[in-house]
Amino acid sequence: MAPTGARINAVIFDYGGVLTTPGRTAIAAWTQAERIKPDTFSATLKDWLSRRAAPGNPLHRLETGEMPVEEFNRILADRLRTEDGRPVEPEGLLARLFSFMRSDPMMLRLVEELQGLGVPTGLLSNSWGNNYPWQELDGLFDEVVVSGDVGRRKPDPEIYRLALERLALPAEQAVFVDDGVPNIEAARLLGMHTVLHENAEQTRRDLADLVPELEAERSQETA
Repeated sequence: MAPTGARINAVIFDYGGVLTTPGRTAIAAWTQAERIKPDTFSATLKDWLSRRAAPGNPLHRLETGEMPVEEFNRILADRLRTEDGRPVEPEGLLARLFSFMRSDPMMLRLVEELQGLGVPTGLLSNSWGNNYPWQELDGLFDEVVVSGDVGRRKPDPEIYRLALERLALPAEQAVFVDDGVPNIEAARLLGMHTVLHENAEQTRRDLADLVPELEAERSQETA
């Protein structure tokens, strides 16, 4: 959560791990299917995504659109090892990973519910190659900010400011929902309300505490 008092006039959602199955679930299924040693992938993510990650590393460059997916696939494949010691096929590597990431119907319904209540919604996502199921997401968001399109990535404050600017709102009138603690912390520092996503049920409860329209809807459901 965060500041209190201001009326909430928009809810901004992350994509992967929030509107989908958890990233760890998809990664576990993918590494098992391809017999990739999970520790080689987790070590790579730590090098590229931890708070101590070097700026401008391959994942940062992928997320900001500076590195083509094909080049990233080759670099990532070189970092991975399979259980039997064979190389990992680089072609289509990210596409194969994301094939195990499914949309979360409860979260998509929550976005639809907010829109039905007249609460604007936004999408703010770090892209791993802009691989989104736009056919499912079409019409769900008033504004969409994808890192690869704008050359900025969370937790850079500028990408949050851009999302707020497009929604024409000050930070204190928006809620940001993400499953990453550094991304939540960055939004909170800007003055946004925040919800750290763990599952659809808890996120809906947390949002209902912040958004009066959603709280009223919850009260009707439990009456």
